Amino acid sequence: MKYRSLALLSALVLSASLAACSSSNDSDDAGDGGTVLDVWLMRDSVSAEFQKEFETGFEKSHPGIDLKIQIQEWEGIGEKVTAALASNDAPDVIEVGNTQVAQYAQSGGLTDFSDRVDELGGSDWLEGLAEPGSYDGKQYGIPYYAANRVVIHRTDLFEKAGVDPADIKTREQWIAATRKLDRGGTQGIYLPGQNWYVLAGFVWDEGGDLAVESGGKWKGGLDSPEALRAMDFYRRLQALGKGPKDSDEARPPQAEVMAKGQVAQLIAVPGGAEVIEEQNPELKGKLGFFPIPGKTAGEPGAVFTGGSDLVVPAVAAHQEEAFTFIRELTGDAWQKRLAVAMSYVPNKTTLAGAVSADPGTAAMAAGAANGHATPNTPQWAAVEAKNPIKEYMTAVLTGGDAESEAAEASRTITDTLNSGS
Repeated sequence: MKYRSLALLSALVLSASLAACSSSNDSDDAGDGGTVLDVWLMRDSVSAEFQKEFETGFEKSHPGIDLKIQIQEWEGIGEKVTAALASNDAPDVIEVGNTQVAQYAQSGGLTDFSDRVDELGGSDWLEGLAEPGSYDGKQYGIPYYAANRVVIHRTDLFEKAGVDPADIKTREQWIAATRKLDRGGTQGIYLPGQNWYVLAGFVWDEGGDLAVESGGKWKGGLDSPEALRAMDFYRRLQALGKGPKDSDEARPPQAEVMAKGQVAQLIAVPGGAEVIEEQNPELKGKLGFFPIPGKTAGEPGAVFTGGSDLVVPAVAAHQEEAFTFIRELTGDAWQKRLAVAMSYVPNKTTLAGAVSADPGTAAMAAGAANGHATPNTPQWAAVEAKNPIKEYMTAVLTGGDAESEAAEASRTITDTLNSGS
């Protein structure tokens, strides 16, 4: 199964330059008098096989619509979408990263679907897709699919240490198990010091957040008691391995580290297992998955939900047909097929059973039930660009005072989030 990269999971807007946007919507009508519906989907969002299957099924059910899907590249897509929303020649439907919706909605360039949420089964949507799809109390982004991190573990090392992953239900049980694994030349876990998405999950578990809004102003939340408890847990877990304290999961690529050495577990999207096996074929059949444990046994640990939403430009020529497309692709029948075909988490909690046969995706779907998103403001991209969270984590892990370091990082977040207000 093919998984999307961590860069895609994070749904970051890349800053590469590109030419002005264009669409294939050269004509409002198909040759047979039907409507040409222009749709932008992202690279690796769907396979060629699934795309063909969906197009055939959709056009059979809706003979008056001629579906034209264009596959877009993630590099530079932010600028391309922004240009499209400001043009008179925008596509009818666009796939965007879930955390990108707010910045597009802020300009007034998206169609508001608030009055049609019930029609789309919105009460069952994954919160980590639905919440960032809203802005200023209105629903602009319709949840498409999700992905999130899980624990990838070496089944042989767990067995040797007498650890059964089925018994790891809470964070404290996870610490105890990891401590047993961290001996005899084996790292209990490889966790780099700046994996801030993992820290964010622990913050949400504690009831805190990276930033909170009050009265139209934002305030960084790393210095809250909840966030400080989360950082302390991260410190304890990170110490049970040899992950560098001053870099993230990409430097060096953590999957390559696990492939080369005796690493019992790491935290990544399930597709990381494929990279590990490619790097070290001897590990095929020796990798397993489980959701990141939570504070209590009754709920998995909170995770950052990456993935995509579908939006409709306000200037799109075929609003009702665009809604029909979204209703079909995000509906239960096609969501089940998409999840199986692409190893994604479906957009509704009620559809998690569709991926039960795939261990990695099943673990991901279980965690997605407690999925969250980064603070829902267009300015959050500027915070990630500075990333004071990474600096804060390294400072604490190298002996800095947690409270003072957290206060400094929170001030930077506060200033950044309010700079555009």
